[in-house]
Amino acid sequence: MESEKSRNGANHFENVACPFCGILCDDLEIGPSNDGLKVLKNGCVKSVAGFERPLSEPKPQIDGKDVSLDEAIAAAARLIKNSRLPIFGGLGTDVDGIRAAIALAEKGGGILDHALSEGQYRNFKVLQSSGWVLTTLTEARNRADLFIIAGSDLHKLHPRFFERVVCNEASMFSDNPPKRTVVFLGEALDQSALKGNRIGEVVTIPVKGDRIAEILDAMRAMNKGATVSGDTIAGLPRADIEDLLARCKAASYGVILWAPPSLTFPNADLTVQAISEFVKEINLTSRFAGLSLGGNDGATSAGAVCSWQSGFPLRVSFATGEADYDPVRYSADRLLAAKEADMLLWLSSFSPDLKEPETDVPTIFLAAPGIKPSRQPKVYIPVGTPGLDHSGTMVRVDNVVSLPLKKLRQSTLPRAADVLEKIEAAL
Repeated sequence: MESEKSRNGANHFENVACPFCGILCDDLEIGPSNDGLKVLKNGCVKSVAGFERPLSEPKPQIDGKDVSLDEAIAAAARLIKNSRLPIFGGLGTDVDGIRAAIALAEKGGGILDHALSEGQYRNFKVLQSSGWVLTTLTEARNRADLFIIAGSDLHKLHPRFFERVVCNEASMFSDNPPKRTVVFLGEALDQSALKGNRIGEVVTIPVKGDRIAEILDAMRAMNKGATVSGDTIAGLPRADIEDLLARCKAASYGVILWAPPSLTFPNADLTVQAISEFVKEINLTSRFAGLSLGGNDGATSAGAVCSWQSGFPLRVSFATGEADYDPVRYSADRLLAAKEADMLLWLSSFSPDLKEPETDVPTIFLAAPGIKPSRQPKVYIPVGTPGLDHSGTMVRVDNVVSLPLKKLRQSTLPRAADVLEKIEAAL
């Protein structure tokens, strides 16, 4: 497939979707530079690092020695075929890549687990047990007048989230919408991106992350008219929590945001549950919703496609010949640490942030050039990055839309999906 060209000439692209974080900003302008590509408009630190990295096309390797792609594929197939229980992890890829990984795991009798699924399960447990009321990026952008950021450094995970969703000057319904109140519920959360005329009050409630649930549960009780004793709640003045509840009840459209990767304390799923239960109850008398972010490195796409294909979210085993789901037993980290798995295929095509687990089992390493393994793999196959080296599709973090990714440069790097399909065919 040839690279697309805009009216501005070769290698100049408009309305580009960025695959390097979960919100998939789709308004970037990318142009040529002496070294390859340059982000000309609407970039961030993640998009610049991704789009502007130099093109490199290393050879596949077996035991550190250059080989042909066909030889590497044959060696990978042998490893999987001889494995008792292979792990298919990382899974930093697009929709087609995940489809191919699922097909390979099914044929190879292995287990699928995304590198970021530990965070995702803080959500899945709540969704499966009690449900929730969530909004979308577009609804939040156009309707919300109150944002509560719960224990999550959103600016670090999604550098343009505030610009795109919270600080936008206009909305779908008004060119001069009312100002917004933004509440940071947590310690040391980055507020530097709150800029512009749209921002009204900024409130900071410096509660420890593992005590956010106490605040939400107390507000649920007070909202029902129950007595909550004491001058402090979760170590903070009671008046601050009463003020927050009053703001929630007065909001025309309130949104509580969190990112599962930021909730790293024990039993963080209980905090997600507290958020969800508060939203459901306050929504009876006020318009309110939750919004979960995160989903970088293809995590949202991986969870969605696995659900479509198998009926289960990730952490699925095909070891018995059919899909079996268990979020504890089928954790890649746990299986490798316990020596229950004897091979790892690791896939990372977006950023070096995905680190494979420490293990001494034979490893097949599929990664974009510049993403280095922590130790020499048995088989190394460089693959292209969706939205840079080849076209593709990804699911946005709010799970309501899939966005197309453009091919922006000429590259001989294969798609991860094609490599995985060839390995499957060689089994």
